[in-house]
Amino acid sequence: MAKRAFDLVVASLALMLLAPLFALIALAIKLDSPGPVFFRQDRVGRHGVPFRLHKFRTMVADAPARGPQITVGRDPRVTRVGAFLRDTKLDELAQLIDVLQGTMSLVGPRPEVPQYVARYTPEQRAKILSVRPGITDPASLEYRRESELLARAADPERAYVEQIMPAKLRQAERYVDEATLWTDLRVLARTLRILLFRA
Repeated sequence: MAKRAFDLVVASLALMLLAPLFALIALAIKLDSPGPVFFRQDRVGRHGVPFRLHKFRTMVADAPARGPQITVGRDPRVTRVGAFLRDTKLDELAQLIDVLQGTMSLVGPRPEVPQYVARYTPEQRAKILSVRPGITDPASLEYRRESELLARAADPERAYVEQIMPAKLRQAERYVDEATLWTDLRVLARTLRILLFRA
């Protein structure tokens, strides 16, 4: 209950304070390429319930039809504005909407698409999906350059499924075991430090 109250207060304040920034991002996206401001994608949420995740659109509008699920290196589908939004992680700010709606939390295991959740063991599903997915978590901070790592792999999809995803799932399980409001505050502080100072 305390976590949800914290999410609501912070997300509400952040959306109000960041409204001018959201407007600038929306304008830049519309001027840069045709298509919607938001990209919405099916993800698996708490207790396995699917939901539609928000991001500011960083790719051409028909990107899903042009290439694979994962983004690798300098993907040609990424727009000019999209590259900046991805590099600064500003595209993720749209998920404050999902936090307000109750499908996500500020901190929690990153939500996956159904095709990857299908690879979870029953134990992983039971534990990781017992909490709301988050905008940030320890695994996403450690693998914030995931696209660059995958670009160096001979088979990016296989590298993700066999190497990166298992490591992220182990961290997600550890998060669920150890999560408190204090640990969430530490993750948020580290996230802000990385975004502001690239440290």
